[in-house]
Amino acid sequence: MKPVFRLASQLTLIAGFALTSACSILPKAEPLDVYRLPAGPAAGPSTSHAQAWSLRLSKPQTSDVLGSAKIAVIPQGNLISSYKASRWSDPAPILLRNRLLDGFARDGRVRLLSTDDSNLQTDLELGGNLQAFQTEYQGNAAQVVIQLDALLVRGSNQRILASRRFEVRQPLSDVKVPAVVTGFGQASDVLTAQVIAWTVEQGQKVAAPPKP
Repeated sequence: MKPVFRLASQLTLIAGFALTSACSILPKAEPLDVYRLPAGPAAGPSTSHAQAWSLRLSKPQTSDVLGSAKIAVIPQGNLISSYKASRWSDPAPILLRNRLLDGFARDGRVRLLSTDDSNLQTDLELGGNLQAFQTEYQGNAAQVVIQLDALLVRGSNQRILASRRFEVRQPLSDVKVPAVVTGFGQASDVLTAQVIAWTVEQGQKVAAPPKP
């Protein structure tokens, strides 16, 4: 029986060396810098009266590329890529939805807020399609581009009540990733202010239930 034990020990030793060799040649995972979408200076609450209707904020639909946590960049033409060793803390649709939620809460005109993570029924729902959330280069100049095709729908029957395209272009003076992330924050602040103003205006028109 001793030869059998000796053979087993040799096989175990060989397997151990093989695993060690395999581990040594595998590429090490590159460390990632994870970025939040930075918030701008806090604006004071609106002095307008609070709206009586409720609003649910839904993640906008988007492409597979923009639906990931990668920080998208178009370096030239139709080539879409991402910044190396950097990513968002959440996929872009979630980042934008949460920025809008925070914006509405700070604004104060719509106080009955929820998101599509819950099943709460609301009078209106804001969603749409995220067409752009990326850095774009034109020659040596770079800019952050955010484009949202917003849809305001009735919560009870999902009927589309209003739609509008929003597009913000934020020029960048520095193309290093931290500066690019700051640019995304600035562009998101502008877009958020525009979407809030439009939503409140439309909501005042359409939030009341239709007469029978």
